[in-house]
Amino acid sequence: MGTLERVLQSILFELLAVSLSVAGLAIFTNHDLSSLSGTMIVIASIAMVWNYFFNYFFDKVVTGDKDKRSFSLRIVHVLLFEAGLLIVTIPVMAYILNVSLWDAFIMDLGVTIFITIYAFVFNFSYDKLRVIVVKNNALKLSNAQ
Repeated sequence: MGTLERVLQSILFELLAVSLSVAGLAIFTNHDLSSLSGTMIVIASIAMVWNYFFNYFFDKVVTGDKDKRSFSLRIVHVLLFEAGLLIVTIPVMAYILNVSLWDAFIMDLGVTIFITIYAFVFNFSYDKLRVIVVKNNALKLSNAQ
């Protein structure tokens, strides 16, 4: 996967994640949508940068076909990603929403649990769909020749 595709994958991931996270936080907190949206955009921006570098290095360590990764490896991938992100986002959320670190931890933990499940589904689906698209493009190219 090239740099452009990694960037596009990260953007798609974060756009969906922000929208769904803001909706969830709005349901479970007393914060207004604009505060939550701003917070989640900042956190998503941090996550997007983290996503790029984490996945780049993860792919260097874990080689082979991504669509053939085991269920347990996918769980390890998501947990490592989210743990690293959580360390940075708790103080950011506390500062922006003007809440205690404990309140930010509880809110961020809720978002993290949701995002962990979402990340698993998104990345699994992306990898499977990518294989189909790449094979389809290769087939079209070979038929055009």
